[in-house]
Amino acid sequence: MNKPRGAMSTVRSFNLSRWFAIVGLVSIATISGIAGWAMSRFVTEEMLQQEGELTQQFVQTLVQTERSLQTYFAYGQAEDSLELELAMSHISRMQDMLRANVYNREQRVIWSSDRSLEGKTFGPNEELDEALAGMLVVHADVHDEHGSGKSEHRNLEKVANLFVEIYVPVRAPETGDVIGAIEFYKNPQPLFHALERMNTYVALGAAIAGGFLYLALAWLVRRADLTMRQQERRLIDAETLAVIGEMSSAVAHGIRNPLASIRSSAELIQVADLDVAREAGGDIVAASDRLEAWVRELLSFSRPLDEEPQPVALRPLVERCIEEFARDMERRRIACRPDMRGALPEVRGDGLLLGQVLHSLVANAIEAMNADGVLSLSVTASQDRQEVMLTVGDTGPGMSPEQLKNVGKPFYTTKTRGLGVGLSQVRRIIERYGGHIDIMSEQGKGTEVRLYLPAA
Repeated sequence: MNKPRGAMSTVRSFNLSRWFAIVGLVSIATISGIAGWAMSRFVTEEMLQQEGELTQQFVQTLVQTERSLQTYFAYGQAEDSLELELAMSHISRMQDMLRANVYNREQRVIWSSDRSLEGKTFGPNEELDEALAGMLVVHADVHDEHGSGKSEHRNLEKVANLFVEIYVPVRAPETGDVIGAIEFYKNPQPLFHALERMNTYVALGAAIAGGFLYLALAWLVRRADLTMRQQERRLIDAETLAVIGEMSSAVAHGIRNPLASIRSSAELIQVADLDVAREAGGDIVAASDRLEAWVRELLSFSRPLDEEPQPVALRPLVERCIEEFARDMERRRIACRPDMRGALPEVRGDGLLLGQVLHSLVANAIEAMNADGVLSLSVTASQDRQEVMLTVGDTGPGMSPEQLKNVGKPFYTTKTRGLGVGLSQVRRIIERYGGHIDIMSEQGKGTEVRLYLPAA
């Protein structure tokens, strides 16, 4: 047995404007924030890289012109100490300089603007490794006043919260080989102020662009929502008129045959003997019952299903339905095989409507069978007793795949004297109470309708 498809729920219309107000705002704000952050990061890195390249050009020019620097990097000492001090002073007096450390190939500080660092090594240092491999390394860093950062960051002269750390590889002018590296700590205030203004403008621009996009899309969505609601109302009105027309046509077509039968039977009563009159009277009653059943189906089809579900026992409904159709099944020589063994849980629904559902399915099954047919009725509960299956089967001619595809649609019927609203109403009532319906049929092997209802 299939599992329940969920409890009954009220269908709510989709509010496009409300959902866009929430989803659109979150999405556009997220995209604007990410775009602003990415643009700010890109421009910041480009400007810092440019600062590093300018510093590298200065260092390389200084190394090419100062022979003492070349010998100092190569041998750790210079022929002319005065020339070396002068060259180092050029480095230490660079604009916005906080500290400069000169490293040899062994990653030892051979000169520093902070003389207490000379002769020391700091490691591990990935940035220095990259510089000694020939790459320019530039990144902004935050000074940690508590001294928990890199050891070479401690005791910075002219302490600044934010500084740029630049590692410049030093190359030999003749061979181009890396002979050392210089580490710069700079505090370029004009650059930082420019970056701060740029970040502010980027954030403001992203916010304005996102707000404009949100308002523009909100206006379009609002217009689309109103247009769709108007079209929905027009479509409902058009469908209502079409249904009224189809129902009127179906009623007019269906009533003609019973009225003709009633008229013929009445004429026979006037001229016939007692036995013939009784038979004609029975035909009048049957035709009147048929008309009354059609009217009841049409009225229930247009009836709103607003009642709250109540616990309903299916066994009494099935027994009463069998009793009502007993005379008709006897006249048609149709055998009934009910199967309702064991204790059955109650289901959620309305007793009157579920009785009408069962009445409609049994009537369809009886009309589909000729003499010596078999009507099967069974009620079984699932293993967890959370769902009840009501099955109505017949041994009629069955349906083709095309008929099975269309069965259950309003006003579609395979019977010459049917209105086509019974099975559609069955589906509507069952789904209203949280259940579902399955129809299985094969030509020459009959039809079986299974109703799945949640237990109360």
